Amino acid sequence: MTALPRGESPDPAAEDDEGREDIGAAAADGSAGEHGTEAADGADAPQDTGASQDAEETQATRDADAGEGPEPVGDADADGAAAQDTAQASQTPELSEAAAELAAQRELRLRIEQRKAGKDGPIAAGAKLSGPAADLLAAVRAVESGEKPGTAFFDSPASAPAPRRASPQAAPAPARGATAPEQPTARGASPEAAASAATVLAEGGAPEALARPAASVLGEQAAVILREDPWQLLSLPGVRPEQADAFARALLGGECGPDDERRTAALVGWLLERAALRGHTALDAAEVRTALSGFAVTDPGAAVQHAVAEGVVLVFQDGDDGAAEEAAGQQEDAVEDSEGGPEAGAEDEAPVLVLLGLDRYALAEESLADGLARLVNSVEKGADWAEAATGAPSPSAAELIRTVATAGLVAHSGGESARAEPAALIAAARGLGLRAVGTTHSVDGLHRLAAAVGDPQAVVTLSALLSGEAGPGREADGAFAVDLLVVLDAPQLDVETAAMLVESLADGTRLVLSGDPGVLASAGAGRVFADVIAARACPHVVSRTPDPGPIGELVSGIGIGELAQVEAPGREVVIVPVRDAGEAVHRTVQLVADSVPRALGVPSSDTQVITVGHGGSAGTTALNAALKQRLNPGPGRFGGFDPGDRVVHVPAPGRAVPGSVVSADAEGLHLDCSGAPVVVPQELVETAVRHGWALSAHQAAGMRWPAAVVVLPGDAAGGLSRPWVYTAFSRGERHLSVVHGVDQALPRAVAEVSAQERTTRLRPLLEALPTPDAS
Repeated sequence: MTALPRGESPDPAAEDDEGREDIGAAAADGSAGEHGTEAADGADAPQDTGASQDAEETQATRDADAGEGPEPVGDADADGAAAQDTAQASQTPELSEAAAELAAQRELRLRIEQRKAGKDGPIAAGAKLSGPAADLLAAVRAVESGEKPGTAFFDSPASAPAPRRASPQAAPAPARGATAPEQPTARGASPEAAASAATVLAEGGAPEALARPAASVLGEQAAVILREDPWQLLSLPGVRPEQADAFARALLGGECGPDDERRTAALVGWLLERAALRGHTALDAAEVRTALSGFAVTDPGAAVQHAVAEGVVLVFQDGDDGAAEEAAGQQEDAVEDSEGGPEAGAEDEAPVLVLLGLDRYALAEESLADGLARLVNSVEKGADWAEAATGAPSPSAAELIRTVATAGLVAHSGGESARAEPAALIAAARGLGLRAVGTTHSVDGLHRLAAAVGDPQAVVTLSALLSGEAGPGREADGAFAVDLLVVLDAPQLDVETAAMLVESLADGTRLVLSGDPGVLASAGAGRVFADVIAARACPHVVSRTPDPGPIGELVSGIGIGELAQVEAPGREVVIVPVRDAGEAVHRTVQLVADSVPRALGVPSSDTQVITVGHGGSAGTTALNAALKQRLNPGPGRFGGFDPGDRVVHVPAPGRAVPGSVVSADAEGLHLDCSGAPVVVPQELVETAVRHGWALSAHQAAGMRWPAAVVVLPGDAAGGLSRPWVYTAFSRGERHLSVVHGVDQALPRAVAEVSAQERTTRLRPLLEALPTPDAS
């Protein structure tokens, strides 16, 4: 590696073009406001011991940035909170396009209801759902019962819905192409519901800016719900328990207290939602009780039991997928033992691990486990692909082809070079006459896979496949019209997306989950790829193809916990030491604008800056402001943006699509996203678009650039981990510059700070299912 000398003092910081006012900022000024900021960045990043709990949670709240953990330093920027609202809105299902999903949703709902029906005191399915989830459930029930036709749920009766997918008889190539990102859709509650919610919020001293999010999350009856149960305010993004308490006291006066059952139930749900932002699909009941104690709940055990009885959360015993009543009894005993001291417990028995989980994640994990087992057991076992394997470009590719020929589910792991192996599998399967399709996390990954396969029609982004915007279309029964589906970037799969995907695969379809296990995990809850591998639920093919060059050597060492010095005669890896965050910003701008283009011939447009978080003096907000000032100065005529600005478009939570600003008019902000035109409506610009010269590592996952500049200022040390470093350092194809100001924190993080463990139930569920093909 090459070390460059220290630079000059940094130029004055550029004015922050992204620190705009939003709902969260307004809420923070009120008694119940203080919205969080940048979303989900950090599901896997370690907690920063120097950051407050508030900062930790505001960084965890969703704005759809691809999800890194809490920011290591500083407050998150103001535009994140509004992004949370957009994330909520973008999660609202388009009921007008859900006809193909109704059968699968009905099957899933019946399955969990049947499981609950076998227990005393059953929990009514959907009894505690609210907002979009409750609206969807009501819509499904109305259509099933014949009370309303499916067309009753179109956004506008005057216009027909856009086609969801190509029909089986249509031409295989979708008209819009496989690379078009999702168009942003503005959805929200009616003005009447928002106005009613604003009245109640005003009575409780909460800011009016929370009215629209409240109506969106809680539904048309938001005002009634908030008046009857003020702690439902906790269901809004970024609202803290102390703010909900102040709101409740203003509405209820002396009628409420710390042990109010409405309060304790809301707190339990809030704790589980907060854990989901960190990647957990369930939490140890003891951990929940401990957290409740910190909120002045005098009997946490009773509070947990009440939340279970009310259906706010489900309770599970580790290793048992169905005995909720027995688990609840075990939980009660555990509560008594923990409160009664060491003598209260049985010394000769191991403690029972009782987990609490939200219905949505329990449903997704059980559905995913059943679906994977179905694929394993329904595939044709005797397929002969020996000839195709013989023509494979590498031994690892041949092994993958032979393995997939005899298995319904296969896990494949390897680095960037190993992506050629699933590409060879797709090409071989299509040569055999099979309908083989590959999916990727990003448009950039799609282009690279299409080039490797040699057939653009054989690849599609996962988001476009699920939305029906591109891909092979669906059969009459709603299943994807594929015989083999290869999912690249599998570590980015959260449990809900994975469940939706698997439920859309017909019996006999082969599924390959391929990815690099060293990168950061998904922005959403779950660890699907890691759980499938750990459960040994299927054959696992490990690539023997190493990544080449100095960058490949460096990243391979990081993967095993070693930060080695590598020889880089062509200046492939350069270390730039800095003293403080200000110098880090200055040197970063210098590298992108001057040094890398001059020394390596890589233009600024092909160089991506990656840093630990969004806030702080050298986070994405500060770096984007400085880079814009140098590379595309302008007044920010449209929401802080000018033509030529490099941006990242966030069409949905966990999705980050790089692009550039083309123009702006009354219709909205016109973007060019990898060649696809996108128009972002004016009301969504503030939350769905941000400057993109600098990204977080989670936003950059699944993408690569000719050159990458990784910025590590001294105050970012607490946010470093081995997966973070591995992900950030592997984004550059030809060149990697490391703006290094963390001293020994970097090698310590690589050697000692592994991936943050996530509590999930998928692995034991898979281990409990019969999988004859497992190896």
